[in-house]
Amino acid sequence: MDGLLIIADPFMAAIRKAWLESLEKERRLSPKTIEAYERDTRQFLQFMTKHLGGPVRIKDITALRPADLRAFLAHRRREDDVGARSLGRNLAGLRSFLRYLEKKGLVNAAGAGAIRSPKQPKSLPKPLSGSQALDVISQDAQMSAEPWIAARDAAVLALLYGCGLRISEALGLTPSAIPAGARSLRITGKGGKTRLVPLLAAVHEAVESYVRLCPYHLDPEKPLFRGARGGPLQPAIIQREMQKLRSALGLPDTATPHALRHSFATHLLAGGGDLRTIQELLGHASLSTTQVYTGVDTARLLDVYDRAHPRA
Repeated sequence: MDGLLIIADPFMAAIRKAWLESLEKERRLSPKTIEAYERDTRQFLQFMTKHLGGPVRIKDITALRPADLRAFLAHRRREDDVGARSLGRNLAGLRSFLRYLEKKGLVNAAGAGAIRSPKQPKSLPKPLSGSQALDVISQDAQMSAEPWIAARDAAVLALLYGCGLRISEALGLTPSAIPAGARSLRITGKGGKTRLVPLLAAVHEAVESYVRLCPYHLDPEKPLFRGARGGPLQPAIIQREMQKLRSALGLPDTATPHALRHSFATHLLAGGGDLRTIQELLGHASLSTTQVYTGVDTARLLDVYDRAHPRA
């Protein structure tokens, strides 16, 4: 902290120290967050010191323009080779500091609000392995001691992995949507878009097992999956059961019901499925949404390239 006197005049240094203390005592932020905010503002003041040719003063912050903040972010990207996430956090720390100064009546923080946070990269899905997915959808692995509930949970999870459904789509099915001998499902997804999804025999068997054991009358046009008291099954119940399975099977926290849908697409891609077909099966409106899955199995794509491209 001694080095701060070099990059900020005494008044600015004192105000910044008071802000950091308020983060801990008033806002009760975690020590790691406070440490990050201290670093973010220190880096900015260091940048401004070089830019101004001397320690930063309150009047320099008052005269701050959006262009100055953009220049700082560009400097961080260029000189320190940081990514969008770090730049976004840098900006968050600066905004917090400037808002504090504004509340004290010292500056106008409108300039910081005019800066958009750097676009964050999309997180790649975290699929389960094939064996993990099969363990999760097995009826024997289900945690409920009630046979029909165990069969229900297995059937829902089988639809997520075997058909790539969203949990809302699986729980929105009616008995009439899966007649005896059905080989496909007509699913209405986001935006009312309808798609046809192949129904694997193993998935159909899981659903039939549940139907045979379910103690409630299943109206053809009412929800197929029921809660313990007979009402429509809620997503939170399946999410809770998946949490229990994670613990029992030693799976990571990323093994969620939605991860089964990611696993469906990833395993299809690994088995040779083309992206356009996977897009249709998932019900994505745009191929760019589906392309996130190509980053999961880069090794397979490079192998295909090496074997198939004439210049490889």
